[in-house]
Amino acid sequence: MSRPDVKAFFDHDTNTVSYVVTDPATRHCAVVDSVLDYAPNSGRTRLTSAEQIVAYIQQENLTVDWLLETHVHADHLSAAPWIQQQVGGKLAIGEHITTVQETFGKVFNEGSEFARDGGQFDHLFKDGETYQVGNLQARAIHTPGHTPACMSHVIGDAVFVGDTLFMPDYGTARCDFPGGDARTLYQSIQKLLALPDETRMFLCHDYLPDSRQDFIWETTVGDQRRHNIHVHQGISEDEFVSMRETRDATLDMPRLILPSVQVNMRAGHLPPEEDNGVSYLKIPLNAL
Repeated sequence: MSRPDVKAFFDHDTNTVSYVVTDPATRHCAVVDSVLDYAPNSGRTRLTSAEQIVAYIQQENLTVDWLLETHVHADHLSAAPWIQQQVGGKLAIGEHITTVQETFGKVFNEGSEFARDGGQFDHLFKDGETYQVGNLQARAIHTPGHTPACMSHVIGDAVFVGDTLFMPDYGTARCDFPGGDARTLYQSIQKLLALPDETRMFLCHDYLPDSRQDFIWETTVGDQRRHNIHVHQGISEDEFVSMRETRDATLDMPRLILPSVQVNMRAGHLPPEEDNGVSYLKIPLNAL
């Protein structure tokens, strides 16, 4: 199986890992889950993280085929539109983005000017759809549970799973956001664990457990199947659902969920400027 080159970019503020996935033969690439730096205390955005990705693409003389969003992130803002302006590529997400837009369109009381058809993106992937990054064969796998629109991407011998799974010593994604479901997540994870053992698995986040000191974001399907503390082989669906729902009930909302979702459901675009030329983010009180 073809082996892409994978360059990771780790954002310490949000514990997010972004990737540039390159076909060595053609030097075509995909950018996965980019980060727009955002300071919640000031409402200011910065391009520091995104500029690092663009600089790498330009230094390596890469051609961008795709800008992939694995889901509507609740913990960071996407920099995909800005990166697209600099280096091109099609901006894509799973087709069930429409469900997320409908759900959070209500949460934020968005008017009719906010499209809920996914039209802000260049392409909406269907479950099982195949595509290419250069000459690399790629496939989208619908893996809902964390959110309704989560999509994992198999590119050559690697799979990019978004928030569906974390490192084996940390476990799995939470399922208590609107549209999330622990039973659905278990079933999605089984799709991923059915991939070949040697498949390289790249994660969207790493949060350090007490057992280690270094951030890690790459593992394998086989390691997840044997060692994931929440969902290793032998854990039943009912056992997982009970654990996940009990654990989720103790968790606070992510620090950046309100700004992140408003931006990311718009494909990384800020809300439209008002008549004073300024964009505003809403804070719904007592709604989540």
